Amino acid sequence: MAFDALLKKYFLVVVLGLMALSAYFEAAGATQLIGAALLAPAGSASGAHAAPAPLPQVPPREPRSAEAIIERNPFDSVTGPLNRKLEPLVLPTPEKVELSDPLTAPACDGVAAFIITESTDRLWSVAALQGNGEPHPRMRRVGDEVSGKQVAYIGFNPRENSPSVWLTSANQVCQVLLFKVQATPAAPAAAAAATPAAPPPAAGAAGALPPEIASKIQKVSDTEYNVDRAVVDKVLENQADLMRSARIVPESKDGKVVGIRLFGVRPDTLLGAFGLQNGDRLETINNFNVANPEKALEAYARLRTAPQLDLTLNRRGSPVAIQIHIK
Repeated sequence: MAFDALLKKYFLVVVLGLMALSAYFEAAGATQLIGAALLAPAGSASGAHAAPAPLPQVPPREPRSAEAIIERNPFDSVTGPLNRKLEPLVLPTPEKVELSDPLTAPACDGVAAFIITESTDRLWSVAALQGNGEPHPRMRRVGDEVSGKQVAYIGFNPRENSPSVWLTSANQVCQVLLFKVQATPAAPAAAAAATPAAPPPAAGAAGALPPEIASKIQKVSDTEYNVDRAVVDKVLENQADLMRSARIVPESKDGKVVGIRLFGVRPDTLLGAFGLQNGDRLETINNFNVANPEKALEAYARLRTAPQLDLTLNRRGSPVAIQIHIK
């Protein structure tokens, strides 16, 4: 019975604690009711929620434009306004080159021809041309430039009886002849009267070998010759006159150039004096392949210092070797 004694002893304390706990719960409930009443939104009689208030109207902005910046172009004072209207570009119409009669085209100034090799395929035709300011001739093909002009065609001019290269510049056309005899300047009237006129050259004598050169070429056999070195220098200096009758045409076999065919070769010409015959196909000179334009030009450049020339020919289907000793 200790519990009863203890309860009796603290009865007043227990009652006061229960009263305090009851008062606390009552105060907490009243607080929640008051708070709910104060925080609840005002509604209609049916308890429906009220519509939210409309947002304030924002005045519309005027559209902005960058025209002011474009007109001023503050970042580039050289170009100027970026919105300016450009004038339409009118390209000049190129003048048409007159090619109605190319055989009578005038000679090209400042361009010399040293080798002209024509082919049935115009892209295979080549010419060794030397322009103003060039120390040596260079191989040119159709489309290449020389002295400000463009190579238009490489072929043979029957009117001048010479291989020729036609060059174009702007609306003009001119030609470079390989075997063009330069006109002799007119002598003064007094001198002309005192000097008798020279007889005209004999017909068919174009390219004939002068006696002073023919006398210094010695025939050892049909395939071996001796020649004075001074003759080689004269030949290189006057090759245009000495080769006037010759015509050189590349020859192809199975789509590959195998040599150059020689036409217009007579016994009294330079090539005939060295044992070459009309229709021979020249293939190599000192082992340089003449079918290759660059190699042919290299062989030509070494003629002055070469002690001997070894020519490889094809004559009517048979190989022929000719030796020319330079002394």
